[in-house]
Amino acid sequence: MRKSGANFEERLLHLDTDEFFDEIGDLSPTGRVPVLWHGERCIWDSLAIAEYANEVFADGRMLPADAALRGKARALCAEMHAGFNALRNAMPMNLRARDRQAPMTPELEHDIGRAFSIWQSCREAHAGAGPWLLGEFSLVDVMYAPLVLRLPTYNVALPELAQQWLQTLLDDPAMSEWLEAAALETEIVEADEAG
Repeated sequence: MRKSGANFEERLLHLDTDEFFDEIGDLSPTGRVPVLWHGERCIWDSLAIAEYANEVFADGRMLPADAALRGKARALCAEMHAGFNALRNAMPMNLRARDRQAPMTPELEHDIGRAFSIWQSCREAHAGAGPWLLGEFSLVDVMYAPLVLRLPTYNVALPELAQQWLQTLLDDPAMSEWLEAAALETEIVEADEAG
């Protein structure tokens, strides 16, 4: 949302708490987060929210102008949204944790290898256009950021081009703000304490 240029108010509900279960039904038709309210419109699901923010607030700037590259971007976003289940389950997102370990399974190894392949090929193909996965910042960076941010938590070494992209993310002011806010949170979500 910050990268789209939208003015918005963020509301934090602590997961798996009485507050969450008391309030989420009024906010989200699925009972899940994230959810975006824009006036009377309710948009749920991270990919739908990203697409909506791109169209409504960013005038399409968060997807490539070229139709072929835009199609590739959408395919990459959809793959991230629907895939990488072994990685998500074995290595939950926990920005405050360090030196965690996850048993390497064939499925986890496959997911990590696929992510590395995507990041490597994107950076090789678009290096001349800028430091983001497709050269210029796009929804692809939005969708894969949670994946690349969790790998250092579990001591997964990144290939050089992926490390360079991660540094681009870390240097971005919107990302820095998000990471600083995460560092201040004190909530413990037991499901995210793996490893």
